[in-house]
Amino acid sequence: MSAVIIGIEGTMLLAQEAAQLRRPFCAGVILFSRNYSSPAQLKRLCATIRAQHPDAIICVDQEGGRVQRFREGFTALPAMGALGRCFDRRPLLACELAEAVGVIIAYELRQFSIDFSFTPVLDLHDPVSEVIGDRALHANPAVVVTLADALRRGLGNVGMIAVGKHYPGHGRVVGDSHHVLPQDPRSTDEREPDLYPFIRQIESGIEALMPAHIVFPQRDHRPASFSPVHIKELRARGFDGAIISDDLDMAGALGIADPAERIQAALDAGADVTLMCNDFSAIRQALTRNYFHRDPAASARRLANLRGRPFDAAALEPAYRAAQEKLQAHAAQLL
Repeated sequence: MSAVIIGIEGTMLLAQEAAQLRRPFCAGVILFSRNYSSPAQLKRLCATIRAQHPDAIICVDQEGGRVQRFREGFTALPAMGALGRCFDRRPLLACELAEAVGVIIAYELRQFSIDFSFTPVLDLHDPVSEVIGDRALHANPAVVVTLADALRRGLGNVGMIAVGKHYPGHGRVVGDSHHVLPQDPRSTDEREPDLYPFIRQIESGIEALMPAHIVFPQRDHRPASFSPVHIKELRARGFDGAIISDDLDMAGALGIADPAERIQAALDAGADVTLMCNDFSAIRQALTRNYFHRDPAASARRLANLRGRPFDAAALEPAYRAAQEKLQAHAAQLL
């Protein structure tokens, strides 16, 4: 039973990493800029990963703007906030561009057998959060929903699922969970706008969500990523997609010192799979342990749904070229 998606060190799979991929609780690999040098290299790397673990989930953060792991040989994607600014002037065009971005992300990643990108960000834009900032689509939750719908439509047209983040909202919270454990003391009523995009995306069938490493003391003393309270609320709202923890190497997750205990705590809270991205010593340690899911059959079904659909590059190329042309033609609208 899969428990953790791991990071790897470089542009080639090391022998010890190949062995880790064959461990029973390794679900796959998340790729970063350190794992990329060229399209040819990426194709070899993904093929090597699949040779070791044919059912591996391969994923990446390819949001656009400052969070785009692959650049050379890939389309330069705008920050999501640029789509929001465009929406304020030309809402129909902004939706068309968001859909085009989804097509481009999915087409370019699926060429390499990468299953999905962690997108869209559903957090609200607010200057108080530097880590989210222009990664957010807009400050207005209804606009976030509209643009996220368009982005997801583009992804889905090329056979890629979407992962909404960071439930139940990181954009209006002070502190970067990469470096600290943020606290959001607001009441449930005050946080309702932050929650709105997630609820609307659940209703429209989003396939996966990522909880935040943030404590909401009005609800639970544990970060949402380790909180059965928050994850039960998600399920009670009708969400039956995959729940993927944020990176368990982040400072916001280090209240639990032992890496294996971190993984199990997230699974106990209701996550279907976890991420461990950058602490290679912790990854090695974690993969020597056994893990247990609350509902292993349901988690296996949800994770299977994350894998990329069959990809016909030739058939989809016209849509991809049209999306590129639209993005290029309207680049000035995204400044």
